Amino acid sequence: MAMRTSLLGVLAFGFLYFICLPAEAALKKYQFDVKVSNVSRLCHAKQMVTVNGGFPGPTIYAREGDRVQINVTNYAQYNLSIHWHGLKQYRNGWADGPAYITQCPIQTGNSYVYDFNVTGQRGTLWWHAHILWLRATVYGAIVIMPQQGTPFPFPQPDREEVLVLGEWWNADVEQVEKQGNALGLPPNMSDAHTINGKPGPLFPCSEKHTFAMEVDKGKTYLLRIINAALNDELFFALANHTFTVVEIDAVYTKPFTTDSILIAPGQTTNVLVRANQLPGRYFMAARAFMDAPISVDNKTATAIFQYKGIPETVIPKLPTLPAQNDSDFALSYNSKLKSLNTPKYPANVPLNVDRHLFLTIGLGRNPCPTCLNGTRLTASLNNISFIMPETALLQSHYFNIKGVYTPDFPDKPPTPFNFTGAPLTANLRTNVGTRISKIAFNSTVEIVIQDTNLLSVESHPFHLHGYNFFVVGTGIGNFNPKKDPAKYNLNDPIERNTVGVPTGGWTAIRFRADNPGVWFFHCHLELHTGWGLKTAFLVENGPGLDHSILPPPKDLPSC
Repeated sequence: MAMRTSLLGVLAFGFLYFICLPAEAALKKYQFDVKVSNVSRLCHAKQMVTVNGGFPGPTIYAREGDRVQINVTNYAQYNLSIHWHGLKQYRNGWADGPAYITQCPIQTGNSYVYDFNVTGQRGTLWWHAHILWLRATVYGAIVIMPQQGTPFPFPQPDREEVLVLGEWWNADVEQVEKQGNALGLPPNMSDAHTINGKPGPLFPCSEKHTFAMEVDKGKTYLLRIINAALNDELFFALANHTFTVVEIDAVYTKPFTTDSILIAPGQTTNVLVRANQLPGRYFMAARAFMDAPISVDNKTATAIFQYKGIPETVIPKLPTLPAQNDSDFALSYNSKLKSLNTPKYPANVPLNVDRHLFLTIGLGRNPCPTCLNGTRLTASLNNISFIMPETALLQSHYFNIKGVYTPDFPDKPPTPFNFTGAPLTANLRTNVGTRISKIAFNSTVEIVIQDTNLLSVESHPFHLHGYNFFVVGTGIGNFNPKKDPAKYNLNDPIERNTVGVPTGGWTAIRFRADNPGVWFFHCHLELHTGWGLKTAFLVENGPGLDHSILPPPKDLPSC
């Protein structure tokens, strides 16, 4: 079987390059040309938006402490922006990237330089377009190496590989989204999942669209795994091999072994795998997780883990993935994720809370005379479906532009009910608006995110821009404010930037609001974000310029 061989050698060279990199080389510059390219998968050729013609786009390599400048030039027909997912962007929301939240999009024919420092972070993150559904094709990895002379807090791997999980539509993704919106229904699901842009040989016309990495028996490999899919949580496994999880969302974890991982859209996971099996060819596989009565793309993407010297005529072995609706695996896996919590990498979880927020997730239907069934699907937090502004929130806040938003997002839902009881079809008078929450600088915040059975329960991965947070608790059913906080893990809770709220359950997170700016908070299922499952937090300036939002760059795009 013909296949594309791995870029392992290139990555190994890049890894060695960083090991030997002189400490003074602290500025990394990249040029991103956003343009339409011809791409073919599954016997279908189409034009789609890419960065530098790649699918996925280029990997950003940096080291903790580096300054990074990425000049994005937009040659595509869509106005767009790019988000550097998981980078905290301290005081520098201008470089965060979500369109109409921290900046206006880069218009066709224009450029914008994202200029930011990588401070106090190391590991695997990623970047993606942050407008419409363009991130279906506009995405790539970010690899941040530790500071010079600082080893990993786990056994040194011999080599490493970036594996970006994604989705493929045979049709134009933007047209798929527009058709769904016009009908008031969910858009058509993807035609395949992909690993590094390739669906693997289980799909038609995919012999040359299979990613493979060649390995040496006895060596250990670090896999940097990213879920860039728009709408699907994914299981991922490697036949006959086990993983040791060592990092998620660029935060080191207490190592644990597992046959499979679960990774939601927006999340990253680093695992060690030892090539200790009988030399052969083994499939790496990704397939959707869904434990609610909702349709998903359930087809399996594959890539090949190939021992050196084994001919390509050997048929790879498939791994055994958890069942598509295996809730027990999902809950068990996530419960094993713990912060390293050592003197060098402490878990500074807030023990006292200044501000409590209780946010309920709601799906609903609003009247739509032109839609197929006379209604349009919507989503809300605390019964508010967020409307994107026409002027970026951060710009309106910084320049004191009136009438763009109101800082009155409620701390709790207006109508309490049995959130996870029998399915409800009522909207409970869902409101729409650009309502955000104002938070005092350096205050400690706890957010309990509660799934509900409005239309249907479902798992939701929530991402907070500008921050990591600690996942102090999670459970099934309704959150009990009198009993559940006593069960919180305040010793070594996992720290991350994107967390899954379990189907029919709740998740509690904590963070210290020490990064002034306007920061997006949203479900990372693109479908739900578009329906309004989002809001933003306006974190006020602290005392003095060192705790205030930086001045905006001169080339900031205008709306």
